[in-house]
Amino acid sequence: MNLIINAIDLVFTLLIFAIIARAIVSWLPLDRYHPAIQILDSITEPILAPLRRVIPSVGMMDITPIVALIGLQILQAIIRSLLIRY
Repeated sequence: MNLIINAIDLVFTLLIFAIIARAIVSWLPLDRYHPAIQILDSITEPILAPLRRVIPSVGMMDITPIVALIGLQILQAIIRSLLIRY
């Protein structure tokens, strides 16, 4: 069971770091068509796109990465607690 919990924790940690990296990259004048940025976008867009449809922007700032990070941490805690019980 520990192996499953560790694997799930790893997936959530990688997603969290990918979202943080994407937020940082969005502030930099980098080529959006670079393969590394394309991979980062393909990993994070399935999480961020649905949130963007629901959450409005605050001025010129997109707060969906913050909401996604909080949501991922809550979801991770719920899944972890369910797995520990069983």
